[in-house]
Amino acid sequence: MTSDQRPAPATFRQRFAARQPLLGTFIKTPAVHPIEIIGDLGFDFVVIDQEHAPFDRNATDLALLAARAAGTAAIVRVPSASPTDILSVLDGGATGVLVPHVATVAQARALASACRYRSGSRGFSATSRAGGYGARKMWEHVAASDAETTVIAMIEDPHALPEIEAIVGVEGIDGVFIGRGDLTVAFGAPNRDAPVIQEAVDTIIRAASAAGKPICVMVDGIAEAKAFHERGATAFIVSSDQGLMRRAAAQTRADFETIRS
Repeated sequence: MTSDQRPAPATFRQRFAARQPLLGTFIKTPAVHPIEIIGDLGFDFVVIDQEHAPFDRNATDLALLAARAAGTAAIVRVPSASPTDILSVLDGGATGVLVPHVATVAQARALASACRYRSGSRGFSATSRAGGYGARKMWEHVAASDAETTVIAMIEDPHALPEIEAIVGVEGIDGVFIGRGDLTVAFGAPNRDAPVIQEAVDTIIRAASAAGKPICVMVDGIAEAKAFHERGATAFIVSSDQGLMRRAAAQTRADFETIRS
């Protein structure tokens, strides 16, 4: 599918809510080239990782520009739910945010508020990239931003589970990401397939499904994606730019051994 045939990044929230199968990957390298490549291949979205990769504000700004040029939706995993962190990436033109450690109803409400104008407390500016550098009129920008910004809460703490029904029910939270890695470490489980993690995953899926909220999850590949799709997940993050490069390089290295042997 060519870039002019693909859905516009601005429709990502709509497609996410409609539970269309969506494919993305984390971007760990603070450069534009991985995003250009991933976008050109037709991935639905990239997740620019400010939490666990060396993205400062300038690197993030360039990454957002690269995603726009490549025609792919840009979700930013912000380092925290701080309104300042969220505002900077939304003003930079991010399609949405992936926010770590949303573990209480109060945190979910504050997050939703930070991402919206009319129903929230997002600081206004129409002179940023998101506002077309002043091309959009005030209320046009407010309406478009509120309609298009995607807010995904990461559920990755054991103490979020007793409140999960209320968390996913917060208006303005568009969907949830199941953070199996953090849950595994927090529970002290041997791996993410341990019964306690499976139970936590089931709890999150049941709550999100009951609330009509889409589910995003990181998977190892298509087999695991299919298994989660059968359980209700529809947005899938597979590896990262660095992980994909390592996998391809490892395969190339292994193939080259056939000449040496």
